[in-house]
Amino acid sequence: MSDGDLADVLAQRLFGQRVVVLRGPLDDMTAARVAAELMTLDADGDTAVTLRIDSAEGSLATALTLMDVVELLGVPVRALALGQVGGAAVGVLAVCSHRSAMPSTRFFLSEPRTHMDAPARNVAQWARLREDERARFCQRVATATGRPADTVAADLAGGVFMGAEEALAYGLVDEICRPEAAIHQLPGPPIGFRPQR
Repeated sequence: MSDGDLADVLAQRLFGQRVVVLRGPLDDMTAARVAAELMTLDADGDTAVTLRIDSAEGSLATALTLMDVVELLGVPVRALALGQVGGAAVGVLAVCSHRSAMPSTRFFLSEPRTHMDAPARNVAQWARLREDERARFCQRVATATGRPADTVAADLAGGVFMGAEEALAYGLVDEICRPEAAIHQLPGPPIGFRPQR
C-alpha cells in the first residue's frame, strides 16, 4: 500500500468516525475541503464532530469563512489541537464548542496574514475592510477566551507563544488531554498496518 493510499484509507476511516482534519496552511483549498466535510457530517447526523487542528498559518478571510461554517452548523464541533496552532487557525479553534489540546501542542497568537489583489485606487477601501475583519476575528477569540477584545488584539499584534498549559490558563482551550485519560477503541475492523518488505 502506497503512502497516498494509506492516507486515503485513514482519511476515510476518520471521516466515518465523524472526524475532520485541518492540517497545514489554512488556504482556500483546505478551507473548502474542511467546510465541505463538516457540512456533510452535519447533514448526516446529530452527533458531534471532532475537528483535529494542526495548522500554523493561513489567511484572515479564509479563517473567517471557516469560522462562520463552524458556528452555523447544527451539530457541535469539538476541536482537538495537536502539533502547532497559530495565526488563522486560532480563530477556527476559538469558535469550536469544546477545545482540547495534546500536552505538547504549541500555540502562537499572531495576526492572520492578509493580502490585497486590487487596483491601487482601492487601497483605502481594502484597508477599511481588513480592519473590520481583524476586529471581528479578535472579538470572536476574545469571546472564547473570556478576555477583553483589546487584550486579544494586542496579543495578536505582538505575537505570543504558548504551551498547552499556558493556552489553558489563557482560556484558548478547555482542557489538556492527559495520558491517564480513557482510550476508546474505534468500531470496525483494524486498518491493518504491516511492515513493508
